Amino acid sequence: MGLNESVGTPDESPHALAPGRIGAAAAVSFALGATAPLAVLITVVPAAYARGGGPLVPLTFAALAVVLVCFSAGYAAMAGRVPFAGAMYGYVARGLGRPSGVGAAWVALLSYTAVQLGLYGVAGAAAAPLLHSWFHLTAQWWMVAAACWAIVAFCGTWRIEILGGLLAVLVIAETAVIAGYAAANLIDPSGGRITAGSILPTHPGAVDRPVLGVLLAIGAMTFVGFETTGTYAEETVRPRRGAGRATYAVVILFAVLLAGSAWSMAVAAGPDRVGELAGTRGPELLFDLAAARLAPWAVTLGRIMLLTGLLAAMLALHQAISRYLFALGREQIFPRALGRTARRTSAPRAASLTQSAIGAVAIGAAYLSGVDAPGVLARRLAAWGGLGILILLLATSLAALLHLNRVPNGEGTWSRFVAPILSTVSLGALCYLAFRNLPALLSVRTADRLIWLVPGALGAVAAVGILHAWMLRGTRPAVYAGIGHGGVPVVVTPRIPHPREPGAHRPERVDR
Repeated sequence: MGLNESVGTPDESPHALAPGRIGAAAAVSFALGATAPLAVLITVVPAAYARGGGPLVPLTFAALAVVLVCFSAGYAAMAGRVPFAGAMYGYVARGLGRPSGVGAAWVALLSYTAVQLGLYGVAGAAAAPLLHSWFHLTAQWWMVAAACWAIVAFCGTWRIEILGGLLAVLVIAETAVIAGYAAANLIDPSGGRITAGSILPTHPGAVDRPVLGVLLAIGAMTFVGFETTGTYAEETVRPRRGAGRATYAVVILFAVLLAGSAWSMAVAAGPDRVGELAGTRGPELLFDLAAARLAPWAVTLGRIMLLTGLLAAMLALHQAISRYLFALGREQIFPRALGRTARRTSAPRAASLTQSAIGAVAIGAAYLSGVDAPGVLARRLAAWGGLGILILLLATSLAALLHLNRVPNGEGTWSRFVAPILSTVSLGALCYLAFRNLPALLSVRTADRLIWLVPGALGAVAAVGILHAWMLRGTRPAVYAGIGHGGVPVVVTPRIPHPREPGAHRPERVDR
């Protein structure tokens, strides 16, 4: 190796991500869209009430918001130091080492892809009532999934500001429907009044701890997507501040939407009856409550917003995955072609097309394997991906704690030390609860092989990523040195061996 070698920079590629294209509000739209709040209210919240969660359901979302606000402090500080598209990959690489960073990148790609594929299945089920009532069609789920895939693939290479505007419209419309449903529930409560039983447990000492553990684990996974704000850092107007502020905004907005709407559902159904109704009606609970209080067109509008909200989530996750692929291609960890962008749009076109191809193969494989009811598979994929992201959040929190204190750079005690400690401990407890309650999360029996297959697959993928980094250290040290640096030039200076080490050059002896 020569004296100095540098990692490929963004300038060496024909094009790069365009800076200053979007503001913090657009990053909020992407991340809030990725969380799919209406889908959570239809699938997760009724299931939580059916398990006997009662007033603990909205309180769980509020408590998790506190944990994630603590996480956001360290996350925002790391985003300010590493404002690159790789986001958590770069943060983990800085705090826990380059091999851990590459392992985190592999886990992120697997997890986000699993969640996105699960959304394709949910969209197929969500579109069925609309197609039947409007066109008297009974469409197969894979037809709807293929249509959604085509839209995502087409929009995936658009300019970021245009796609951000589209997502902003979809997210605002979805939020307005959620707020309207919640307001209708609160204006017309069950029994004519709002009781304390809808807010606090009647007997706090009798709270079922296993149920609470499941609620916390499920609730933590519903927030998946809020952390994607960091992937747009280098495209924001203020790269070192915009992503961090957007993260706080997404956590607070999402928590208010979920906690407020979940509470309103208990108020409308009645605190004593919400569990029974949720168990009977399941995903239809939200629409049933709305149908009893609003005009039929409002229910139809909600179903449409569910479908568009799922589409927004697919688009947002597609963009996040594409930027992870772009970051890894730019740093030459993955094929360098993935690190190129389109000349006209500055979008990571090669990475986007690659991600679209993966989605097409997965949908085709599901169809050929005979999957006719994608609901269970979608829930398992979402749980699998959510578990992987939860592990990444823990790794990122620990990385922020170590890096910010090892290399202090003006951050306050809260964001540098206190908040990362609180979030690391809390996220560690949530990871423990998630692994402990895997049968409930995956809807399988305790002896099912999925209980070992899911964490085993995540561990295997992380191990492959770490092995990949070790191979780069031995074969391409310049690339290894640039891991997590966003393509910024890195100078590698070879270590000069000590004179006494084997193979070192020793001066010839001169006899006098």
